[in-house]
Amino acid sequence: MQDTIGIPACFSSGEKVSDDHSAVTRSGQSVFVSVYRTKIADQCRLISVTWCKNLLLHGLSVSVEGLDRESQYTFKVELKPWYFWRKQGSKRFMVDGKAADIFWDLKAAKFNGETEPISEYYVAVVYEDEVVLLVGDLKKNAYKKTGCRPALIDPILVSKKEHIFGKKKYSTRVKFNENGSFHYISIECRNSSGGGKMINGNSLNGVEPEMEIRIDGLSVVHVKHLQWKFRGNESISVNKMRVEVYWDVHDWLFSPGLRHALFIFKPILSSTSLSSLSSASSPPQSPLSSTPLSSQTESSGSLEGFNASGSSDFCLFLYAWKVE
Repeated sequence: MQDTIGIPACFSSGEKVSDDHSAVTRSGQSVFVSVYRTKIADQCRLISVTWCKNLLLHGLSVSVEGLDRESQYTFKVELKPWYFWRKQGSKRFMVDGKAADIFWDLKAAKFNGETEPISEYYVAVVYEDEVVLLVGDLKKNAYKKTGCRPALIDPILVSKKEHIFGKKKYSTRVKFNENGSFHYISIECRNSSGGGKMINGNSLNGVEPEMEIRIDGLSVVHVKHLQWKFRGNESISVNKMRVEVYWDVHDWLFSPGLRHALFIFKPILSSTSLSSLSSASSPPQSPLSSTPLSSQTESSGSLEGFNASGSSDFCLFLYAWKVE
C-alpha cells in the first residue's frame, strides 16, 4: 500500500523531513501530526505540529510551509528524560527571509501515556507580532509570554495523522471539530472463530479474519471476510454527524514483516443541517474579532470547518502498525 503522506524524522540529527515510513519503523516511535491552515504574510500556509514518542524520549517539531509549497521551515525540541532539557523557551527561525518565533511551555504538560500532551501546555507560532497559531490550553500564559496580539484569522485544523502500534487492537481519541468533545476510536482485527491462524491473508481450519471499528464503545463498522474486503468505506453516524470511514488493510493480510493499515475518518455535514445553518443569520463581528480562515478562502455561505459542499475541512489519518 502506497500513500503520499510523508512522515517527519523527529529524532534524526538532520533538518530534512523524511518522505517515507522508515523513520517510524526504525525507532518504533508513535507519531502524532496536526496540520493547520492559517495566514502568514497575506498567504495561506500550512503549519504542522508533530509530537513523537519512543522508549527514550518525546519530540516536538513545528514546520511552516514555504511560499513555493515545496519547502518547509522546521524547528525541533527533544524532551529527553535523563538530563535537564528546555521545558520552556523560545527560538527564532527564518521563514521566507522574515523572522518567526516559536514559544513553548511544557513544564507541567500532562501526557498521561499519550504521544501528544492533553493539558497544561502551550506551543505558539509568532509572525510579525501576531500569534498565527496557538495550541494547548494555557492560552493566557502564551499571550502574556509572547507579548503579541492574536491573529485576526483563526487557523483551521486540516488534518490529524497518527501512527500507533499493536497486535490486534488499536485505539485513539479525536475531536471531529474543534468545538466538539473527544470521541474514542478502537479498531480490532481478529479471527472469526478465534482458533485459527492467518497466512498471507488465507484462512486455516475454516477461520477467516474480520475487523470491527468502535466509536465510544459502539460498533459502527463490522467487516467479515476481510481477506476479500480489505479495502472499502462506510458512512456512519456519530452524534448525528455523518462520518465517512475508509480503510485499507491489504498489507496487514498479504505483506510480510512490519506493515501498516490506513484508516481515514472524514466528517460530512448533512444536507439538512447545511441548509439550515447556512440560512441562519450570523451575528455581526467586530473588525478586531478573530474570523475563521475558511471564510477567507471559501464562499461566503461556507460554515466554519466545512466547505460549501458540506464536507469538513478535517480528516483523521490513522496508520495502524501491526506488530507480530
